[in-house]
Amino acid sequence: MDPRTSAQDVMRCDLCETAVVQTHCDTCLVKLCKACVGEHFSADLSKPHKIVDFKDRKSTPLYPGCTSHDKEQCEMYCKHCDRPVCLSCLASKQHLGHELSKVLQVLDEKKDIIIKERNELNDMIYPTYQDMASNVQNRLSQIEKEYGDLSTAITKHGEDWHREIDILVKKLKAKVDEMKNKQLQTLQKQLNEINKNISDIKEEINSMETAIDTNNLSQLFSIMSNVPRYLNLPHKLIPLLPKFIPGKIHWEELSKIFGALSPSSLTTDKNGYSMKTTQKSPEAGSYPPVKQLFDEPETVTTIDTGYVTLYNVACLSDEEIWTNGYDSNMKLFNINHGSLLKSITAKSVNKPWDIAVTKSGDVVYTDYSDRTMNIVKNEKIEVVIRLENWRPGSVCSTSSGDLLVIMDSDDNKQAKVVRYSGSTEIKTIQFDDKGKPLYSSGSYSRYITENKNLDICVSDWGAKAVVVVNQAGKLRFRYTGHTPALQNKLFKPLGITTDSQSRILIADRDNHCVHIIDQDGQFLRYIDCGLSNPWGLCTDTNDNLFVAQLLNIQVKKIKYLQ
Repeated sequence: MDPRTSAQDVMRCDLCETAVVQTHCDTCLVKLCKACVGEHFSADLSKPHKIVDFKDRKSTPLYPGCTSHDKEQCEMYCKHCDRPVCLSCLASKQHLGHELSKVLQVLDEKKDIIIKERNELNDMIYPTYQDMASNVQNRLSQIEKEYGDLSTAITKHGEDWHREIDILVKKLKAKVDEMKNKQLQTLQKQLNEINKNISDIKEEINSMETAIDTNNLSQLFSIMSNVPRYLNLPHKLIPLLPKFIPGKIHWEELSKIFGALSPSSLTTDKNGYSMKTTQKSPEAGSYPPVKQLFDEPETVTTIDTGYVTLYNVACLSDEEIWTNGYDSNMKLFNINHGSLLKSITAKSVNKPWDIAVTKSGDVVYTDYSDRTMNIVKNEKIEVVIRLENWRPGSVCSTSSGDLLVIMDSDDNKQAKVVRYSGSTEIKTIQFDDKGKPLYSSGSYSRYITENKNLDICVSDWGAKAVVVVNQAGKLRFRYTGHTPALQNKLFKPLGITTDSQSRILIADRDNHCVHIIDQDGQFLRYIDCGLSNPWGLCTDTNDNLFVAQLLNIQVKKIKYLQ
């Protein structure tokens, strides 16, 4: 592997980009090897370059430049004028009688203020907004379920009636959807605003952290906190759901007595939100715990599965994994001992296309040829969904308990993602804002997972890309691989999973590695660990990675986070 492109490489000189860093220019904030020091000096002779050992970087104070006198540095601070001043300013008698302090003294005072405000953001404001986001998200999920129950009640009542009332049933269900969408949009809007504030708060915390650690006084004085704005919390919205009130069957007054929906609305909780002090932001190390990537990921254990070829792996717990390969059997293995605990044969003679584990611990698998999605409960297989004109591919279980399925049309000209609550279809994702297909057409391998931020991530082998949309189905980004690839092969993603840090991990079979990207699509590094044709992926609750290898039919457990 080229050390200049390795994800585990040491820091390199900013000039030659090859030699190891040995020194640092505290004036220009540039990393240098010893051989490049002279070149750096000669590149800009107008600056008083301060070269120090790299371990002593940022030890030299960088005084602000004077706005009134070129090339003069401000070593004093006029409290009356509230700005740094140089010796020439003082000599001009403009600050005669003003209270003056050394600028380094003001620096310490400013840092104390920033540290205090950073701590307030870190310890109270940030966790409060995290709590609000969780609260609104839970309400969104609850509304989805309760509105689903409402629609089911209307449907059940409608089934007691003759087919002539079907149109009335549809109208009422449409009204339910309209009410639901209106409330969801209102709550989603608030959630978006809260998440925006969370993002802004994190950015401010990071800026303050940088300012506290810097010796660049100009950067320090530029820090302006928005703490008062975040202290003004939004109203807490409480959705009031409509009720379905069934009426007795009376054919003459069908439209009146079938039933009606009570109005829906959102009220404001007078108590509202309150500031939290028991949690801290991720930067403070507790919400969620920040886990750094290992410089060298390590293989913990290897499990032989006995398939002809191995495709997928799904974690049942931190001790057990389900697998499926090129036959109709799904096998449960003990991770620590590598022993086979159970084997279940799919209902049809076809091999399962993909497997997933639900929140309740049941196994769900898709049968591409049979057009079914099935669930295994107490070793008995039930058909949950049978499709028409579409074939199910990859499936995943979401944090809310829903199932996400990516499927192909029978003519292989369309692909889409469908969200199911039980057997009820509640959302379809197929096109972007311009009406163009999000996913490639054709019977290519595609895999799907939900990220911790509720993004829906699809690895699209046909498109040679990972397609990530938000919960509403709006395209966020496409990841098309990282250059250079480890084996110089095209990026054709297969298995996909996420971890507790919202990082996305993608199997790259042809390059014999796993890509790690952040939740916004930025490449972080590769994991190879001697992988051979990696296909399926999953992670457990401790962020251990499990990789199903196609041809050597082994599952590798890899530790890649500290």
